[in-house]
Amino acid sequence: MRRLLLWAAIVLFAVGFGTYWAGEQIEVVVLRTADAAGRGYETSMWAVDYEGEPWVRVANPERGWYLRLLENPSVELVRNGRAKRYTAEPHDTPEAAAALDAAFREKYGLVDWWYGVLLRRHAIPVRLRAAP
Repeated sequence: MRRLLLWAAIVLFAVGFGTYWAGEQIEVVVLRTADAAGRGYETSMWAVDYEGEPWVRVANPERGWYLRLLENPSVELVRNGRAKRYTAEPHDTPEAAAALDAAFREKYGLVDWWYGVLLRRHAIPVRLRAAP
């Protein structure tokens, strides 16, 4: 029984590490948000370009970065080492979710599907519009 538990733990660790490693091999951006007091936060995530604008996606709408951008939609995206200001616009519709799920799947492949199985609960796409 101990041997079985040890192998199960090794397999779970390998799957977890492999998932993390694979997710880091394609573009990872940093989204900077601020809370009501103006304190800044950085969150690493994936991004896609869709219809000429960058989009991100929250896997679970209870995440802190998403709650902060609902309060303060002025965000900064760090991509390829360059920071740019945006206004975040959540698009919680089935049409937007389907279109962005397809865009993320095209860019991130099987890893996107696997992250979805593990983490995604009511994913919401967020359009980032260039700030004036």
